Amino acid sequence: MAAERGAVVAVERGAVPPAARAGGARPGRVRVVTETYAMWQKLAGKPLGKRAFGLGYGWRVPYFRSIRPRFTEVRPGFGELVIRKRRAVLNHIGTVHAIAVCNGLEAAMGAMAEATVPDSKRWLPKGMDIAYTAKSTSDITCTAESDPERWLEDDPDVPVAVTARRDDGTVVAQGTIRLWVTDKPAR
Repeated sequence: MAAERGAVVAVERGAVPPAARAGGARPGRVRVVTETYAMWQKLAGKPLGKRAFGLGYGWRVPYFRSIRPRFTEVRPGFGELVIRKRRAVLNHIGTVHAIAVCNGLEAAMGAMAEATVPDSKRWLPKGMDIAYTAKSTSDITCTAESDPERWLEDDPDVPVAVTARRDDGTVVAQGTIRLWVTDKPAR
């Protein structure tokens, strides 16, 4: 079955995309799955696979180890994880520390970015604007969302909407992480 014209087609590295085999691929429209996203796809459906992915993510990006992210979903345009309320992430008043919440938001964004970035491009965070709206008194669910089509445009400024919620659904932090998405340099 042929891919819809203009659709983003994900393939494993080294594989020939279906649209390319048919000669119908538009430049920049074929996205090769990154190593990180390929690992998510491999582990997510297995017993303890999501937990293993979170541990591996922490080892690959050591800064996120302190929050012990528990990823629940990663796909192009969306990433979600949970930070458990535990002593290591608490502040002096017994709530999840604001910086731990920001770490969770950035980790969710990073996984989403790895699932979204076209093979011909690279991404770097360039800024974060976050508003803290309530106390983080429970486990915190962090989400990151972005329109995958924005990653294919010539404008390198790509906003990612991020939100952190308590178990009862109350938003505790929300904002935007701005990314710089540019073509990879020629090698």
